[in-house]
Amino acid sequence: MATHYKGGLWLSPSPSGTHLRNGDCFRVSLGCPKNTVDSEVMLGNLERSGFSVVDDHESADAIVINTCAFVEDAKAESLDAIMEATQLKAEGGAVQRVVVTGCLAQRYADDLAAQLPEVDLVVGFERYADLAQNLHDVLGEAAGATQTAVQVGSPTFSPFPEETQRHRLTPRHTAYLRVAEGCNHACTFCAIPGFRGRFRSKPPGLILEEARALVAGGALELNLIAEDTNQYGQDRRGGTGLAGLLANLAEIPGLRWIRILYAYPSYFTEDLIQEIATNPKVCKYIDIPLQHINNLVLLSMNRPPADHTLRLLGTLRDCIPDLALRTTFISGFPGESKGAHEELAEFSDSFGFQRGGAFAYSEEDGTPAAGFPEQIPQEVREERRDELMSIQQRNSIAFAESLVGKEIDVLVDGIGEGGELLGRTQWDAPEVDGQVYLLTPLDPGVAPAEVGQMRRCRVVSSCIMDIEAEPIA
Repeated sequence: MATHYKGGLWLSPSPSGTHLRNGDCFRVSLGCPKNTVDSEVMLGNLERSGFSVVDDHESADAIVINTCAFVEDAKAESLDAIMEATQLKAEGGAVQRVVVTGCLAQRYADDLAAQLPEVDLVVGFERYADLAQNLHDVLGEAAGATQTAVQVGSPTFSPFPEETQRHRLTPRHTAYLRVAEGCNHACTFCAIPGFRGRFRSKPPGLILEEARALVAGGALELNLIAEDTNQYGQDRRGGTGLAGLLANLAEIPGLRWIRILYAYPSYFTEDLIQEIATNPKVCKYIDIPLQHINNLVLLSMNRPPADHTLRLLGTLRDCIPDLALRTTFISGFPGESKGAHEELAEFSDSFGFQRGGAFAYSEEDGTPAAGFPEQIPQEVREERRDELMSIQQRNSIAFAESLVGKEIDVLVDGIGEGGELLGRTQWDAPEVDGQVYLLTPLDPGVAPAEVGQMRRCRVVSSCIMDIEAEPIA
């Protein structure tokens, strides 16, 4: 069972037999959808090795924490979770072992082992397949008999692991589908290439096999993820690109929505744009983090120049009807002048991204930008971030208001705290964008909506960035 905790997911495998083979295990998954997929795959492996999933972490024999290390806040959240787990272990209750996986493990394995000897295993991406056996082994050892074992390996490992037999953490009607791993870019603020490795596309046959399995398990929506999703296939000479992959995925019976997340502002070929525009199963939604629009800041970030970005955004809007664009900006990058920030704010306001977010810049270990002069004071970074978020809120409110009176498809996601049904449009990615509050149909001949359904609805009102809609079919 998965429940929300600090923006992540908590889950726990528990025993169904002898202590050694089936020790209780509680798992914490933090960070992005790529971590969610990693967690689902690891849980599937654990289940096939005798573990089963429950929700009682205090009675677990082991706690496995899948960490994030993207920015300082994520690292702090991960460390808090590790410390909480080691405290449970120290209290002498059921918890005997603490295991750390994920980006923090891959990036800071030796530091974790040296500074947190209470952690029993530090496991990197390449060694995930060995986790179940190693967990059995450490659970079978006497308390206090182990020292921290570091099992990391290379971030650029191959071949891709089997990801079909996953223990799903998302609702059954929606799933994340990894199409590639790693990144070849050298953005000066980002450490991801150092711990996620070089970019490599998953073979299309494996993707389609996994997609069919997810749809057979009830998924109506597949959210494509990678560090650079739209670069898919360009590292394979003569192979299938993202346009071809979208076309092949659309042939799967029962699949209704295909969503593109984490697109880099390059690699948008004419055939890809055309496929997004004309394929009815591809959501008219593109998540394309731009980071900034001022040319000097972009040059310092080692990102594409503003004229390229502006041409691309114009082409996407001109060629793809009803397109909603989501972006992300970084505020307070080293050397960002007041004028550069004002240029970014004006651009965000005038362009009117339907969805978006902003982050205050944080210095990441080993990145060039961490050593740049003219570091911006933290309070200024946060003030600029808040201004950008305020602009984005206005844009999102305007977009919600523009939907009133329209007929749209809504994927019914779940039940809110007040018992109301909640859903999403094709312009809303899971967990990060707006919501649809589903009303009881006025027509007695129309059945009420149910979780997991795709329903045709009429938007009757907006509420800040969300909308209310009535099922009509």
